[in-house]
Amino acid sequence: MSLKFGTSGLRGLSSDLEGAPSFIYAAAFSKFLLDQGLAASGDRVLVGYDFRASSPAIAENVKRAISLAGLVPVDCGTLPTPALAHYGLKLGAGSMMITGSHIPADRNGIKFYLPSGEIGKNDEKAITSLSEKIQAPEVGSGNVPFEDHAAQAAALFMERNRGLLAANTLQGLRVGVYQHSTVARDMLAEILAHYGAEAVLLGRSETFIPVDTEAVSIDTKTALKQWSEQHGLDAIVSADGDGDRPLIADETGLPVNGDVCGFLAAQFLGATHVVTPVTSNSGIEKVFAGEVARTRVGSPFVISGMQTAAGSDGALVVGFEANGGTLTASEFQVAGGQFSALPTRDCFLPILVVLASSVASGLSLSALKDSLRMNATSADRLKDYPQENSAALMGWLTHSSANLASFIQPIGVPTSVNDLDGLRVAFEDGAVIHFRPSGNAPEMRCYVEAENPEKCKLLLESGLDLLSTFDRDAVA
Repeated sequence: MSLKFGTSGLRGLSSDLEGAPSFIYAAAFSKFLLDQGLAASGDRVLVGYDFRASSPAIAENVKRAISLAGLVPVDCGTLPTPALAHYGLKLGAGSMMITGSHIPADRNGIKFYLPSGEIGKNDEKAITSLSEKIQAPEVGSGNVPFEDHAAQAAALFMERNRGLLAANTLQGLRVGVYQHSTVARDMLAEILAHYGAEAVLLGRSETFIPVDTEAVSIDTKTALKQWSEQHGLDAIVSADGDGDRPLIADETGLPVNGDVCGFLAAQFLGATHVVTPVTSNSGIEKVFAGEVARTRVGSPFVISGMQTAAGSDGALVVGFEANGGTLTASEFQVAGGQFSALPTRDCFLPILVVLASSVASGLSLSALKDSLRMNATSADRLKDYPQENSAALMGWLTHSSANLASFIQPIGVPTSVNDLDGLRVAFEDGAVIHFRPSGNAPEMRCYVEAENPEKCKLLLESGLDLLSTFDRDAVA
């Protein structure tokens, strides 16, 4: 079976999740909540889902499992993951989001939330252990009784976002909203209009389109550039399938890197501590006045780091990933009062802050990005890269410095190596290349940094070429 926990939640083939496994994992999570005293019989468990064709059927399995466990399923409809998590925190209820995020439509997943927020790695192990002891019943007939809280969950999240900025902060901006199939599409248009921006709706699709905000496809980049020129836009915003990762393009249609967006959010909120994976721009330490902690890739690791940082006296903690998903572990004072902690990835916070920062600085988005004087960064991935190939490659590269040197020789001579998550190699000119197997799919990711976009492009092409030509049989 294809299912396993990755960097954020359970992932696998849609065909697997549409069957018994989604019931089994939902039943295991329900039992986990009950066993840990995080829920009692009759308590609510929230369920949300994205626009994938397989998501409604999986959600029905999940609701049935919740009901048979003696808990009450609450259907929150199609909504962004951060909206579901926010509602769960307010109600003190566990929740499950049916989504494969940015991965292709033939795959799907489940994200799990405790009443206090996203589950950790130890929780994943416990849920997996429980799932191994559960048998799914025969497919049920008839509808499962549930409560419908779709309107309440969406309204509470919009209320949060309406308090972030002062009224009419975005007045005069003309912002494209690439709607595709993200569950954030209508909320994004609504919140932009609330702050005075003119929202230009683009590319809405009723068929699911996987949009990876960390490795934006050539087709998406081309569309962003064309829309920007055609409509005279100041920016284009979007998100991945479940609305927890932002996509922000500048006035030329060029995407702004997610870690830059996360950094701007931390700066706007007045954070004293930043927690971000090793894949984020290495220049963050140079431009951030507070403490920076680095983690492995994945929101559970960022959240763990945020919890550690929050233990410092007076700490105001923001986390973000290279994909731009931004998390908060502290309450912050904003225009509308207290901005509560939301320790899960959110696309709305960085989108609104980046646009507001552009307005406040009087700079275009491209000029605002350049003013930070960080290295240019880029990332891409090789799809359908067998996991046995990625395991063999990483094992061989980490076996000896000679192996790494011979592999990386077409690019340059390494000056330092970081193996916290994958393999991150720095060179004398300040360039960086990072190889990392995906935690969610049979893909190999490559992240690069260089002094300008042109060198980034060449470095990324070289890195992907090295990965694609690796012969695991030759080094076996």
